[in-house]
Amino acid sequence: MELDYTAFRDMIDTKKPIHLVGIGGVSMRALAGMLLDMGASVSGSDRDDSEATERLRESGIPVAVGHDPENVRGKSLVIRTAAVPDSNPEIAAAREAGIPVIERAEAWGLIMSRYAQAVCIAGTHGKTSTTSMAASMAMEAGLDPTVMVGGELPRIGGTLRIGRSPLFIAEACEYKNSYHSFTPRIAVILNVDHDHPDFFKDTNEIVSSFRRFAELVPREDGVVIANLDDSKTMRAVRGVSRRTVTFGMSDSADIYPRNVSSVSGYYHCDVWNGPHYFCHIGLSVPGLHNLYNALACAAIAVELGISGEAFEAGVNDYTGVGRRFELKREWRGATVYDDYAHHPSEIQATLMAAKSMAKGRVICIFQPHTFSRTDSLLEDFADTLSLADIAVICPIFAAREENTSGVSSADLAQRIPGALAADSLAHAAELLRGLVQPGDMIFTMGAGDVYKVAEMLEG
Repeated sequence: MELDYTAFRDMIDTKKPIHLVGIGGVSMRALAGMLLDMGASVSGSDRDDSEATERLRESGIPVAVGHDPENVRGKSLVIRTAAVPDSNPEIAAAREAGIPVIERAEAWGLIMSRYAQAVCIAGTHGKTSTTSMAASMAMEAGLDPTVMVGGELPRIGGTLRIGRSPLFIAEACEYKNSYHSFTPRIAVILNVDHDHPDFFKDTNEIVSSFRRFAELVPREDGVVIANLDDSKTMRAVRGVSRRTVTFGMSDSADIYPRNVSSVSGYYHCDVWNGPHYFCHIGLSVPGLHNLYNALACAAIAVELGISGEAFEAGVNDYTGVGRRFELKREWRGATVYDDYAHHPSEIQATLMAAKSMAKGRVICIFQPHTFSRTDSLLEDFADTLSLADIAVICPIFAAREENTSGVSSADLAQRIPGALAADSLAHAAELLRGLVQPGDMIFTMGAGDVYKVAEMLEG
C-alpha cells in the first residue's frame, strides 16, 4: 500500500499500534528502536527467541516468539522484513483484516524523508563497514548523525544511533530493491557484483537496480558517489543526470590516494581531493577493500563539509564492526576471527588481507549461505576459498530457501584442493582441533551461524 509520511506520523503520534514481523533482524530491531524513540506503540514477533529479542523486551517492546495470526489482531500497521513471505500467517491475517502491510525499507524511507541530509551507502560488498566508518567520521566531526547500520557497531552500542541533527547515515541494501524506497541526497555505490540470484536474474538486472538507486538523488542538490575502478558501478551511473563524484586508486578519480603503503595489511596514504591535499590516513582495519571504503568516506566527508582533520581522526579511529574481521579469541597459540563474508568477492578480500598479515597458516571454516547463491557461484567460491591454506566447508545455511538444485557443501569442498567437508558445525570444530597449530589465523566465515564454531573450541 502507499503510505505517506503524514499518515505514518499520525499513526505514531496517536499511538496506533504498529507490529513488526521478523523484529529480531538487524535492520528490523533498529527500526523498532527508532519507532519507539519517535513515540510509537510498537510490538513484534520473530521465529526464534534471541539476545536481540530479549533486549527489545527490556526496552519496553513486547515480542512474541512464533508467528500467529493473533499477534496482529487490533494492529493499525504491520511492517515486515523482506525475508518474510506473503504466506506468513501474520501477513495473511493482516491482509484479510484490511490492516496495511508495508516492508521494512518503506518504513525506513518514510522516516528518512524528514532528514535534509540522507547519506545512503549501497554496494554488493562493504556496505556495513563503510556505513560504520562514515558514522565514525561524522561523530568525530560533531555532526550528531542518526545512523542505521547492518551490524553491531561498538561506537554506537549496536545497530542504531539516534541523533538530533538533519544528518541520516544509512546502509542501503539492494536485495529485492529495498533501497528504492529510500530518499538519499547523497547516494554511494561501492561496487556492483553478481549476487542474490534468487531475486536478480542476471548482472544486467543488478546494474539496472543500482542505476535506479542513483536516480533517487535529487537533480538540484544531490550527488552520486561512485567507485571509478569498478566497471559495473560505472555502467550503473553512466548517463545518470545527477552530479557524480568518483573515488578510486588513480588520479583519474575525484578522490584518490597518494604515497600508498601497507604494513602487515594495514594501509596508509595521503588522500587527495582533485588537486588539493585532504589528509593522511593510517587505517586500523586491514585490507585493500577497507582503503576503498575509506576513499568513499572521504568523498562523503567532502560533500558534508567535514574537515580533513576530523575525517582523519574519525577514520583512523575506526576499528571495525561486529562480524567483519572480528578477533574473537586466542586458542592454542592461534588467533580466531569471525567474518560475515558470504560472496566470493568478499571472501577474496578477507583472505587476501589475512594472507598479508599471517605469520602462519590461514584456515577458513566456511558456511555457504543459501542454496541459490552456492549453486550459481560454485566455481567462484572454489577459486576464492583456495586462497586459504586449509578450507573446511560446513553444510549450507538455507536461510529463506529450499534446496531445489540439489547442491551441497560437498560439491564445493571437492573443488577446493585439500578441503574438508564437515557434516555439522560441531564436526567443523572437531576437525579444527586436529588441524590447529600455533601461529595459525582461523576464520569462521559466512552470513549464517558459523560463528558458533568459535564458541565450541575448548582447551
